Amino acid sequence: MASESCPAQAVANCKLLSILPSLLGQFWPARRVVVGLRVCKQLRRDLRDHCSSVVLLLKADSRPEASRVSEDFKRLPQHVKVILILRRPWGSTLLGVLGECKALAHLSLIKNEIGLKGAGRLAGVLGKCKALARLDLSLNELGAAGAGQLAVVLRGCKALAHLDLSWNGIGREGAGRLAGVLGKCKALAHLDLSLNELGADGAGRLAAVLGECKSLAHLDLQQNEIGADGAGRLAGVLGECKVLAHLDLSHNGISAEGAGRLAG
Repeated sequence: MASESCPAQAVANCKLLSILPSLLGQFWPARRVVVGLRVCKQLRRDLRDHCSSVVLLLKADSRPEASRVSEDFKRLPQHVKVILILRRPWGSTLLGVLGECKALAHLSLIKNEIGLKGAGRLAGVLGKCKALARLDLSLNELGAAGAGQLAVVLRGCKALAHLDLSWNGIGREGAGRLAGVLGKCKALAHLDLSLNELGADGAGRLAAVLGECKSLAHLDLQQNEIGADGAGRLAGVLGECKVLAHLDLSHNGISAEGAGRLAG
C-alpha cells in the first residue's frame, strides 16, 4: 500500500460510533462538528490534505474491533489526534498498543472495573503516551493502591491537562500518593477527585501541593467528607492558586466554621 493512502485507509477501516457534538466540539471548530458518515468523509479529507488538527473518535466494544483498531493505530500519521473511548471492560489486545499510539490525546475508560490489577497494567503503557492530554478513569474501583501505581507514571505525562479519578475510593492514602506527583504535572488544569472518601487528612495532603500546580483552574472535591478541618487546610493554600477559577466543595459537611475559614 502506498504511504499516501495509508492514513485514509486506516480511517476507512475504523468503526466510528456514538459521536457526540458536545465532545467533538472541544477539539474541532464548531462549524465542523458533524455526526455519522459525514464525520468519516471529513476525516478522510483532512488526512488526505495533512491538516494539523484531526480528531479520530473510536469506540471498541469487542475483541475483533479492538484488534482492527490496534492495527489502524500503527498506520495513523503523527498529526492525527486520537480520542479512544471504551465503555465496556477493556482487553489486553487494545491495551497492548496504547504505548504505540503516539498521537493518543484523549483516553476515556469510564466504568470498566479496572481495579488494582488493571491499574498496574495501564500504568505500564501510559508513560509511553507522550501526547496524552486528557485521561478519564472515573468509576473504576482503583483504591489507594491503584491510584499509587498510576501516580508513578503521571509525572511523565507532560501534556496531561485534564485528569478525572472520581468515584474510585482512593481515600486519604491515595490522595497522599497522588499529591507526591501532582506538582510535577505542569500542564494540569482540570482535576476531579470527587466521591473518593478523602476526608480531612486527604484534603490536607492535597493542600500541601496545590501551590505547586500553577496551571490548575478547575478542582472538584465534592462529596469527600472533608469537613471544617479539611476546608481549613485547603483555605490556607488557596491564595497560592492564582489561576483557580472553579472549586467544588459541595456535600462535604464543612459547616459554618469551615465556610468561615474558606472566606478568610
